[in-house]
Amino acid sequence: MILKNINMIERMKHYSVPGLSITLIDNGEISVTENYGLLEVGSDKKVNRNSIFSACSISKFLTGMLVMKLTEQGLLDLDEDVNKKLVSWKVPDNDLTKNKRVTLRNLLSHQSGIVDPEDSFAELNSNIGIPSMVKLLEGKTTYCKEPIDVKYEPEIEFHYSDAGFCIIQQLIEDVTEKPYQQIMNELIFKPLKMEKSIFCTEISVTNREEFSCGHNKNGELVNGGYPMYPYPAASGLWTTTSELAQLVFELMNALKGESKVGISASIAKEMITSQLGKNGIGLGVFLSGSAKELEITSLGWGVGFQCMMVAFPYLEKGAVIMTNAELGVHQMEGIIGEIYNSLMS
Repeated sequence: MILKNINMIERMKHYSVPGLSITLIDNGEISVTENYGLLEVGSDKKVNRNSIFSACSISKFLTGMLVMKLTEQGLLDLDEDVNKKLVSWKVPDNDLTKNKRVTLRNLLSHQSGIVDPEDSFAELNSNIGIPSMVKLLEGKTTYCKEPIDVKYEPEIEFHYSDAGFCIIQQLIEDVTEKPYQQIMNELIFKPLKMEKSIFCTEISVTNREEFSCGHNKNGELVNGGYPMYPYPAASGLWTTTSELAQLVFELMNALKGESKVGISASIAKEMITSQLGKNGIGLGVFLSGSAKELEITSLGWGVGFQCMMVAFPYLEKGAVIMTNAELGVHQMEGIIGEIYNSLMS
């Protein structure tokens, strides 16, 4: 992959994107990291290789990798009823769960029959604070005002769900008896040396210089500057493009039997295989193409930020693109799409 045929500064100006970071992967290693613009509009803080952006829903790719590791350890089972190991909260039984129980495979592939309630899973409100996963799933917070339950028979329909990943988070915490951030640090971040990756709910003055602010489609600073999501497994990750690339390397290496965190080739392949008869849906990632040309993607879109991870695991190529502007259109219709198309040409 080579970045070409695009005037980045001009296109950033066209889309009102203050800051941008791109890391390209070739032959299973970083070929280049390019950084443009500012962390905060109107400031002199330039984006560099250590700049930390909100990854939003790319967090789900990370969660998928952690689940693969815990499955490898025997702590989790992709096809077991999640209620067997959930302790703090249970998926409510109803007529739709009589024949098919909710499994991790369902949750990771958004085929559990769970639908996010309307106007749920907004960014952190500092006046309200961080919700517990249990209260959130019970519908007892303003972040999710309805109890989470199964609305369709599992494995019948696709419904993209943050709630499903909150259930995964609670399951991981119940099984490991550790906070999600701690188990992620121990099993993923430390082995991969992802030292700047964090599930952020506040930014201190001491490390603020590395964090990007969020901006709207007009390139204006969003309220509060640093919108955050108090749902780590679903959308809480803040990281750099080069550290996200390390996660891509781990998947590529695992497929070759060379995992640094202890994920087998068979489990890694399961993650990037179409699930439950639905083409294009893996475990925590989305798929297109086939065989050696298989392409996996993970997209992040939240208040003030948009980003994309794309990889061809068998070709050992890929790219991580992170911006600090929410354009109001799908990634492929904005500057990220232009970069992607340039890389593919």
